[in-house]
Amino acid sequence: MILLSLVLLMFFAYRGYSIILFAPILAIIASIGGDYAFMPVYSEIYMTKVAEYIKVYYPVFLLGAVFAKIMEDGGLATAVAAKIVSSLGKERAILAVLLGCGALTYGGLSVFVVAFVMYPFSAILFRQAGIPKRLLPATLWMGIFTYAMIALPGTPQIQNVIPTAFFGTTTWAGMVTGLIGSVAYFVLGWAWISYRHKRLAAKGETYGSHTVNEPEPILENLPHWAISALPLVVVVGVNLFMSNPFHWSWAYHWNTGSLEPLKSLKLSLLSPSVDRVQSIWSINIALVIGSLSGIVIGRKRLTASGGIIKPINSGAYSSIMAILNTASGYAFGSVIASLTGFQIIKNALLHLNIGEGPLFSAIITTNIMTAITGSASGGLTIALGMLGNEWLAWAQSIGMQPEILHRIICLASGGADTVPHNGALVTLIAVCGLTHKESYYDVFMLTLMKPAVAFICLGIYSLTGLP
Repeated sequence: MILLSLVLLMFFAYRGYSIILFAPILAIIASIGGDYAFMPVYSEIYMTKVAEYIKVYYPVFLLGAVFAKIMEDGGLATAVAAKIVSSLGKERAILAVLLGCGALTYGGLSVFVVAFVMYPFSAILFRQAGIPKRLLPATLWMGIFTYAMIALPGTPQIQNVIPTAFFGTTTWAGMVTGLIGSVAYFVLGWAWISYRHKRLAAKGETYGSHTVNEPEPILENLPHWAISALPLVVVVGVNLFMSNPFHWSWAYHWNTGSLEPLKSLKLSLLSPSVDRVQSIWSINIALVIGSLSGIVIGRKRLTASGGIIKPINSGAYSSIMAILNTASGYAFGSVIASLTGFQIIKNALLHLNIGEGPLFSAIITTNIMTAITGSASGGLTIALGMLGNEWLAWAQSIGMQPEILHRIICLASGGADTVPHNGALVTLIAVCGLTHKESYYDVFMLTLMKPAVAFICLGIYSLTGLP
């Protein structure tokens, strides 16, 4: 029944059904014939895990979505994207799109907002350069959902935040490995898409005749790009100051005893230590300050488009669906991990090993789960929910720093996530006005190559011991 529930999860995700509804149903199906009755599985395991996930991560989803909408509606994200694209020009169109997507993603914008902001510039630039439009979804994906989302140390995206609560790390964990992974993802995307452009150009293929969702002319009278970029810099800078990964004396130091007075209240979801939540607190503060700076800088456009309340409400509403989707995936994985019948599979995944430590097991398990769920964050949370504690204990037993475990798992989550039923991919292809038939070939080829990035970093770490 466990295998059936996993297959059904993939099927319903591919068909576009809401995981919020079907995850608990499939969790109950998986438990048939097990040690637990249906309703206890639902109310005491599944819903408890949903509550745990929302309690820890919802502020990041909420504040991140609000920040992204402020940057979007205020024209600030558009101004930054326009400057990057215009500076590099059509001669380096692919590079411009990859860098533009990465700058906005690393600055804290929601990945979906980055897709909507970057698409018009990218499509116009590809048309001017004569690059086939069917290469655009793969280019946008590699710019948004890889190096800047999961690899670059300090990225405020949720995929980089999730492991902090499991391992007590910061978003700056595994800095050298993260930089190597970032370069590997970036070069992989740039090299493949450039290669494909040359091959298609040799056959005489250009941008093509497209009518669906073709971009309108870029907005004029945008804020100055340098001022517009300040909120992005603020988010990264404040996060660095508050999380203090280098233990600078002048940077912020969280009070490690601040949770002690709360223990007398016997709160069921109280974090065991400040180490497990300080990175999330740091991101929350960074996003608040970034949002306030975005409101000040983009106030004219925000006022003209309906006021500050519009992006605040829009971001808040969208964050609810996002957190519920991811929490549902995490709770589903937690139910599966608790079932007696899964222990054989769990032990097999845990004992996958090449070299010392849990890294090989973590890469394989995370890739499997991201492929099944069609989601980097969903697969990441399920993998950590199933084996996170075991991987951490294993790493500590051999003296491996949890920071390298954090970064390798993040890198792995961007490997096999571009399966056809990935919701973000479906949305991205639709935004581009294309179909899977027209554009999925290059995404598929990159899906075959991307898992190699985590293994490359594993190999480098095994040989050098670099963090």
